[in-house]
Amino acid sequence: MSKEVNTELLEKLKKIQLECAKKVIARDDFEKVETIGGMDLTFEKINENPTRAWASLVVVELKTLKPVYQHVVKDIVDFPYIPTFLAFREMPLLLKLYETAKVKPDVYFIDGQGIAHPRGCGIASHFGVETGEVTVGVAKSKLFGYAKEPAPQRGSYTYLKYKGKIIGAVVRTKDNTAPVYVSVGHRISLKTAIDLVLKTSKYRVPEPTRLAHNLLQVVRRKELRR
Repeated sequence: MSKEVNTELLEKLKKIQLECAKKVIARDDFEKVETIGGMDLTFEKINENPTRAWASLVVVELKTLKPVYQHVVKDIVDFPYIPTFLAFREMPLLLKLYETAKVKPDVYFIDGQGIAHPRGCGIASHFGVETGEVTVGVAKSKLFGYAKEPAPQRGSYTYLKYKGKIIGAVVRTKDNTAPVYVSVGHRISLKTAIDLVLKTSKYRVPEPTRLAHNLLQVVRRKELRR
């Protein structure tokens, strides 16, 4: 545990997460999906605190997977990295990104967990509950729960569970490639979340978050050359 965050504060943050989890809507609560936005975040020095950070949003059209909008913001991040408390490090910058974006997609893919979290509220759920937007957690690694490995073919998936309850899915988005971990963020069902992830995946990582990540790498390199 970081020396910068005391036990009393962590207990308060845990309560915030537990309250957030109660507000998550895990069913389809929208009319249509025409655009999906991917959000990602990167740091100048990931192991330092505070540090400069950049966040990006790339919005793609669901039919074509072509980007129709992109936006980047930067700021200082001053909350340390603590496992299972990622939202408190990254949310302020994601909210700045959201509030300054001129285009709002129908669904947001966030590089992190939704309800597949020890307290049921990872960053994708936290962002969704805070903004009221439809969100999906799409993570590259498992944080919580257990699951069998899905079959090697694209489109295969198994359920991620904890104490017998389904909290997400392990989804193969490309043949013979490591899966991604999909979970409900807010205002969407797991079935629809899996469907949208597969519809938007050409490679391992879905196009919205893959393009958001690639955009950040370009921006970060340019900024650090200055």
